[in-house]
Amino acid sequence: MFATMEAARLEALHLTQDPVTGLKAIIAIHNTRLGPALGGCRYLVYPDEQSAIRDAVRLAQGMSYKAALAGVAQGGGKAVIIRPVHVANRGALFEAFGRFIETLNGRYITAVDSGSSSADMDCIAQHTQHVTSTTSEGDPSPHTAMGVFAGIRATALARLGGDDLQGLRVAVQGLGHVGYALAEQLHAAGVELLVSDLDRGRVQLAVEQLGAHPVASDALLATPCDILAPCGLGGVLNSETVGQLRCSAVAGAANNQLASADIADTLQARGILYAPDYVINSGGLIYVALRHRGESPAAITTHMARISQRLTEIYGHAQADKRSPARVADALAERLLYG
Repeated sequence: MFATMEAARLEALHLTQDPVTGLKAIIAIHNTRLGPALGGCRYLVYPDEQSAIRDAVRLAQGMSYKAALAGVAQGGGKAVIIRPVHVANRGALFEAFGRFIETLNGRYITAVDSGSSSADMDCIAQHTQHVTSTTSEGDPSPHTAMGVFAGIRATALARLGGDDLQGLRVAVQGLGHVGYALAEQLHAAGVELLVSDLDRGRVQLAVEQLGAHPVASDALLATPCDILAPCGLGGVLNSETVGQLRCSAVAGAANNQLASADIADTLQARGILYAPDYVINSGGLIYVALRHRGESPAAITTHMARISQRLTEIYGHAQADKRSPARVADALAERLLYG
């Protein structure tokens, strides 16, 4: 356990359980140099407890890097609730989690993530103020999608020579809240959409509403396109799949898209421009962080514009140094986090 924490430079790892509600939760706090840790609460089934801990630790580290480069005064954290097979009272379970968050005295602020909802955040909010993306504050997913769309334009400019997306082929992998919202924006920009999702209903909706071309999930990565946008769970780019890619760039919403750091170098060697995931998908974090602080919609919109600016800066450094944008982004974030 401590070796895992040391490898990730994790500040703290908190675990709790509540037999009454079935709660088994993990909160990983990675770095609080820039402010209290902020990160979503995942509510998913895991094969074992170690897998849940590894997920929380890796995601917390990514949140630290994301917050640093997004320019918000937050640290990085992540919560994972291991979803029970049978849940007697979901509301009570999330209320118990809210009581757990309160014991940390503001070191960690939670938010919506995979498997959780604004209604769940409302339950948490009954017992702590250290929660955002409640029903009154709103779902951050549309803002994540807005940031990714802006990032795709910046990526197209850097790799293809122009930010007009009209006529480009973009493959969207995953049509959840963020992926579908992104697909809608891409459709409005005149993009030819290729889509995949394990939920056939979501794919059919994209076909009917957006004129998208459906592609089998196991075939999408090898389908020729201009830009691949991974918008599902992480680890999609690994030693096996990276060789299948037939795209000019990868720019999507999923966290931890690279199964390992060296995959970034493989993409670079193949001439595929990679948008560091925690930079391009930071719109949701910017929204929840500034909304939690009471910032105006105008201020949030202004701050969101920094996503494409930061990506353009990273691409410029990467081109000059002849190295992967992922390596450049990591170095910039670590300079802010560790000096």
